[in-house]
Amino acid sequence: MLKNAHRLLSLTTAAVVASTSFAFAEPSAELIAAAKKEGSLTTIALPHSWCGYGDIIAGFKAKYGIEVNELNPDASSGDEIEAIKANKGNTGPQAPDVIDVGLSFGPSSKAEGLIQPYKVSTWDSIPDDAKDAEGYWYGDYYGVLSFIVNTDIVKELPKDWKDLTKSDYANAVALAGDPRGSNQAVQAVYAAGLAAGETDATKAGEAGLALFSEINKAGNFVPVIGKSASLAQGSTPIVIAWDYNGLSWRDTLKGNPPLEVVVPESGVVAGVYVQAISAFAPHPNAAKLWMEYIYSDEGQLGYLKGYCHPIRFNDLAKNNKIPKEMLDALPPAAAYEKAKFPTLDEQAAGKTAITTKWDSVVGANVQ
Repeated sequence: MLKNAHRLLSLTTAAVVASTSFAFAEPSAELIAAAKKEGSLTTIALPHSWCGYGDIIAGFKAKYGIEVNELNPDASSGDEIEAIKANKGNTGPQAPDVIDVGLSFGPSSKAEGLIQPYKVSTWDSIPDDAKDAEGYWYGDYYGVLSFIVNTDIVKELPKDWKDLTKSDYANAVALAGDPRGSNQAVQAVYAAGLAAGETDATKAGEAGLALFSEINKAGNFVPVIGKSASLAQGSTPIVIAWDYNGLSWRDTLKGNPPLEVVVPESGVVAGVYVQAISAFAPHPNAAKLWMEYIYSDEGQLGYLKGYCHPIRFNDLAKNNKIPKEMLDALPPAAAYEKAKFPTLDEQAAGKTAITTKWDSVVGANVQ
């Protein structure tokens, strides 16, 4: 499965930095100096309203004085992978240094030789089941899929996936991505399949497709990518998205219109996103410093401020590093009790079923 061609680091300084990464609780002076010499970091698919990334990026820039070139904030996980492939020999501004993708894209990117290994200084506090043992990718945060509802328009809240087929929700339901490439949308379809009672991953993917076919045939599905703007405008008054996106949109809109974030009664899927460094990163040391920052206490609390559960949540909680006001701002813990964390194999099987059969089963061209 492992493709070795791009395992060696491209710069001597990068190799020196990597060898010292295990010994320091904070980034080494050598890494900081090497990153500052590069002067820039290129990210992709990091909307400022997603998981607190606006403040996280600002914090990184302020702390280290490194410019951040932000590519296509609305890109899907699939788009991020394609950006690496398309820029293998390009050291210009269109080549991403780091990616933030759905869990299933971690091992597939490793297998294709698209990412390089690096273990941050907080490595040991990242759960083993949320990271690649060799350090090619590791989880950064997670959330659960929810119904984000504009309650100015929708008076009767949907409580579960099957409710979305009701006539009450004509021209109302949208996904927050294209299910042929967006991890968020793929996992939404998969969650609908779990709610139908399927436990086999492939069958859950197919059951989810069947439900979305029903939603579409009922005239309820809107084939656009749902966002806070379309929620506010009323063109997609119900958007299926990660809870943290909905909570962030709710804050941004400040009650105009009012939004409700509904965790469904069944089919509660928790999604882990993972971070990785491109094997062809033009700024490999800045990429490593970025990883150190987002896995530090400061960076992890930045995710929590943006309503995402950071991957080091348990470690932070155990050491009393989470401010009470952050915990109080989250939905009640009971909403997450039924959450299922699909394994990599389950995600891969579900993803294959959904991405390859969406057009034939549902037939809605999301764009």
